[in-house]
Amino acid sequence: MSTLSIRLPDSIHDLVKKMSKEDNISINQFIASAITEKITALQTEDYLRKRGDLGNKRAFARVLKKVPSIQADDYDK
Repeated sequence: MSTLSIRLPDSIHDLVKKMSKEDNISINQFIASAITEKITALQTEDYLRKRGDLGNKRAFARVLKKVPSIQADDYDK
């Protein structure tokens, strides 16, 4: 495990302390979880972009033409 020193504005530090206490976890756990969430979001965005690049607009249009043209139910509008 690595040690990392970071500088935070006092206001952010106070919020981290408060939120980690409310969650009954340590500040380290809170920050590690926040970093993990950010990394996961960035990796997901990259994955979806790469998958999108593999798409074929003509093939998509062909499949879309198979969808019946009907009005959406009121609860779906």
